Amino acid sequence: MSDQKAQMTGPTDRETEAVGQGGRELKFRKLADRLRREITDGVWPPGSRLPTEPELARANAASVSTVRRAVADLVAEELVVRRQGAGTYVLAPETGRRRAALIGVVVPDTASYYPRVLAGVEEELTAAGARLTTVCSGYDQTCELRALGGLLDDGADGLLLVPTLTGPEPPETYLRRLAGLPVPAVLMERRGTGLGDTTENVCTYHEAGGYDAVHHLARLGHRAIGLVLRAPSPIAEQVSSGFRQAVRELGCRTVEFSAALQEWSPAAADRCLERLRAAGVTAAVCFGDWQAALLAAAARRAGLAVPGDLALIAYEDEMADAAEIPLTAVAPPKYQLGRTAAGLLLLRLRDPEQPRRQVLLRPAITVRDSCGGRPEPSPED
Repeated sequence: MSDQKAQMTGPTDRETEAVGQGGRELKFRKLADRLRREITDGVWPPGSRLPTEPELARANAASVSTVRRAVADLVAEELVVRRQGAGTYVLAPETGRRRAALIGVVVPDTASYYPRVLAGVEEELTAAGARLTTVCSGYDQTCELRALGGLLDDGADGLLLVPTLTGPEPPETYLRRLAGLPVPAVLMERRGTGLGDTTENVCTYHEAGGYDAVHHLARLGHRAIGLVLRAPSPIAEQVSSGFRQAVRELGCRTVEFSAALQEWSPAAADRCLERLRAAGVTAAVCFGDWQAALLAAAARRAGLAVPGDLALIAYEDEMADAAEIPLTAVAPPKYQLGRTAAGLLLLRLRDPEQPRRQVLLRPAITVRDSCGGRPEPSPED
């Protein structure tokens, strides 16, 4: 098992040596970068011979094996060529051709939510001439760690990943591990909850999505608004945070109903509707589309009209337009999120010294039939 893979399978002493003390790149990659810059700057002009591997090792306080791996990278990029018995020579610029960057992409699911994210990633990377390898973790942190180790072993230059924050390691501990990966990594749709999060990430501003949904319903005249959740979910927690801030600001009455994903069924929707009606709510924000569709069906069984008796806003917009009553939905900018994350990683690969970025993209509301007509803008809008 390589050092990279060992690093991803558990917090061992070898991991500390590989990524601790600020060393986030493998030694051979650092040396390859240095030689590449020197070639570009003319220190080693076209046709010149590089020092021998032992000479480079002494000059850079590195082992010969480290030098050999660094030079192998330059050979693969066709910046230099090894000539049997003569040495390693720098190729002319018109002869040299940089190796296309290899980007590893890890997502928890390729059937829902993430296909549009992946489409954005592929669009951006393909336009830049980069190669990509995609792996599905299945929301399994152990599987995810193995996948990351495999991608590093395969020579990935950078990583785009949606990490699983429910697993053996607590979220903040796991995020610190990812911040110390030996190659640049940009997280998608996952971030820490405090200032200790040093990962580079691009996320939907889900708190703003929950907040905007409440304000949308309030402008339609609703003052008793329910929150319907599937849990646990990092996104659900963020949506809830924005929802609660909005109802506090507006002075709305509220009630919440939550059930695990596997528990959601027509029976669960009936229980949810009963709780909402007991609290006198006239509208609800539902995370996600399936929960909103089940609740709309429960309302129909109870003889209630949507949106006349119960207005609904779904969160996700995966299948909201295909529901029996097309659902107004908060739509995360999935495609743009993928493009933004890929672009950020490419920028990091070109300029490793730039400041780390943590980007939030605000979702939009797509108005359909489940919450009535479009509201008039309020004075503060």
